[in-house]
Amino acid sequence: MSSRVKMAKGENKARSRSKAIRSKRAFYSEALSKAERVRLPEAREVEGLDEEIALLRVKLTSALKQQPENMPLMLRAVDLLVKAVAAKYRLSPKSKENLAEAIDGVLKEIGAALFSD
Repeated sequence: MSSRVKMAKGENKARSRSKAIRSKRAFYSEALSKAERVRLPEAREVEGLDEEIALLRVKLTSALKQQPENMPLMLRAVDLLVKAVAAKYRLSPKSKENLAEAIDGVLKEIGAALFSD
């Protein structure tokens, strides 16, 4: 096989890989606004879950202030927070369950304090 043929095959493989990567990255782009598509490369650079955990905490606090009676929303938010923290620290299933139960207890206490008339 000539070196020209080998080089052409190598270029074709590289193009195919590059096309596959672009295809994967473009999969969700149709669902994003133009502004979101502009920010997508920046979001790809973020590592870890610290920002997401912080955002969940801020949103949970805001939701508690705005809708203190909406316990299903609070429990869902706490569940997401627990899952994010568990993923960050790779807690065992038992530790994750214990953490969820502890946070659930705290929320119930907050709810009881808010609604004790």
